[in-house]
Amino acid sequence: MLSDLRISLLIPLLLMPIGCANSPNAQSLQQAIQADPRLTPAPSPLPTPSTPQSPTSSPNPTPHSPLPTPPDRTPDLTPDLTPVPSQLHPYLKDVLALETIPLGNDTSLIKNITRREYAHWLVIVNNRLHANTTKQIRLATSNTPPTFQDIPSDDPDFPAIQGLAEAGLIPSPLSGDSTATLFRPNAPLTREDLILWKVPLDTRQALPTATIDSIQQTWGFQDASKIAPKALRAVYMDFQNSDQSNIRRALGYTTLFQPKRSVTRAEAIAVLWYFGFQGDGISAQDILKGRPSSPSPSPSVSPSPSVSPSP
Repeated sequence: MLSDLRISLLIPLLLMPIGCANSPNAQSLQQAIQADPRLTPAPSPLPTPSTPQSPTSSPNPTPHSPLPTPPDRTPDLTPDLTPVPSQLHPYLKDVLALETIPLGNDTSLIKNITRREYAHWLVIVNNRLHANTTKQIRLATSNTPPTFQDIPSDDPDFPAIQGLAEAGLIPSPLSGDSTATLFRPNAPLTREDLILWKVPLDTRQALPTATIDSIQQTWGFQDASKIAPKALRAVYMDFQNSDQSNIRRALGYTTLFQPKRSVTRAEAIAVLWYFGFQGDGISAQDILKGRPSSPSPSPSVSPSPSVSPSP
């Protein structure tokens, strides 16, 4: 603050009339003001013009959100038959038309089929073609003691695989094969197991004894010696089924069976097209045409409606 003495000196000067800038009074006032730097107003800094910025600008601009894309189209789950041999197409079309086989999201028919997958298909197609008859395979329940160490009762395919074992249709300790304690569900299915599991459902009877010589004399397979002994009987019996043979339907004419070779999905479906032996059977085509399965004599099966004779 200014001292009282300085204020008392300034007041008379301020009250005196100021004539011009060069008058003694004006000069005295200017000198009095300059004598105290606190009375000299500090120049205010000029405002620095700010660079206008876009309200959305930022050091790292965020890219614009993409336009919303339409929802994905439901994938076409129709199997492509182009890579499959044309001789198999009729069988595949008929079986797939039953809408029984679950292909899932992978509809490839030339990929190898697993033992798990074939066991499941074998049961559901057999039961579809033999609906309302005693030729159906009973599915196992969850309280059934598991036969295979790698197929527990909570496995999704336990009902089918255990059902086949309970019926004696696949090798297991139940059928006297103490070495078959593992099912190996995810292993590729071989040609000899393809026939070994299927033929008993065609013949509905015990398989006869067969030898390597009998296979060579009937089929003429050059590699008959490579077929597992337990599969020889099924391969031999399949020959007796003439044109409805599973091997003929899936593999065509061949002098090499290649028993350990993996089976494709298409070949497995061709085998499942027909169940029966020497003319007594039913095919997927029969079901599509409306021919019912031959009912087995059973009190639980409803009799076919009688047809009144024509007058």
